[in-house]
Amino acid sequence: MSIIVFGSINIDLVATAPRLPVAGETLLGDDFFKVPGGKGANQAVALARLGIPTQIVGRVGADSFGEELIKNLQASGVKTDNIFIDETVSSGVAIINVDHHGENQIVVVPGANGRVNQEDIERLSHLLPEATAILLQLEIPIATVVAAAQAAHNANITVILDPAPAQSHLPDELYPLVDIITPNEVEAGQLVGFAVDGEETAAKATAVLLQKGVKCAVIKLGAKGVYCATAEESFFIPAFPVHAVDTVAAGDAFNGGLAAAVTAGLSLHQAVIWGAAAGALATTKRGAQTSLPDKFTFERFLQQQGVIKDD
Repeated sequence: MSIIVFGSINIDLVATAPRLPVAGETLLGDDFFKVPGGKGANQAVALARLGIPTQIVGRVGADSFGEELIKNLQASGVKTDNIFIDETVSSGVAIINVDHHGENQIVVVPGANGRVNQEDIERLSHLLPEATAILLQLEIPIATVVAAAQAAHNANITVILDPAPAQSHLPDELYPLVDIITPNEVEAGQLVGFAVDGEETAAKATAVLLQKGVKCAVIKLGAKGVYCATAEESFFIPAFPVHAVDTVAAGDAFNGGLAAAVTAGLSLHQAVIWGAAAGALATTKRGAQTSLPDKFTFERFLQQQGVIKDD
């Protein structure tokens, strides 16, 4: 049995310079590097590194970036047979300028990610009989996210939605199709219409999300911890104490850990702990996919933290 990730695959092109350019200005930069990204790809790598059989369904362009992105996913152990190479558009690209103070300018070109459609849903449908869960995000067209959730729901597959990037409105029909929704504070606030900044407001937000139809709401509160609620129970998990250097992809790592535990048949409480542990580990390294922990590192961390895994 495997987990399916249905979502975005991007390449980040990053240039660093002493300061950000103003309109019409050309600056000499210090450094340039390429980083594979996209929330879909990040979550697929997070799962595969934890030893979970993982399939990704998505699109890249017929360009050198697309080839590189597919090879990178394969190197991490992700099955890429269901990535469609779209010859009509570029791969998804984020062009990022960063100055010495950490300020940035970003232009995101969705490219092939913006073309994900019903044909991709059909490829997804063929994988559902062998899957235990599907992970969804919001970097592809929302209508396609709803269609994927519906297909997975109809097949009795666990639907895990990371509602990122933040949006103030999701289609009402999406919520009842979602088994577990995993927003951070900002995303939760956008969805419920009030600020979420700690355990008390997270509890109120989960109540709203459950009322909208999700079966389980998990709100990631960063260094404060995680709040989780279903119709039957609610609980708070404190954050693991780590020296954080970069929070990029911590949310993607969280979803990977959570989904891995769900697939292993662990309790919801244990799954949230796994998610929190994977997210914490990701903050101890720089970068997105480069920060995602492998199975050995993850299991050693759980042992160090006194987390007892169910057999």
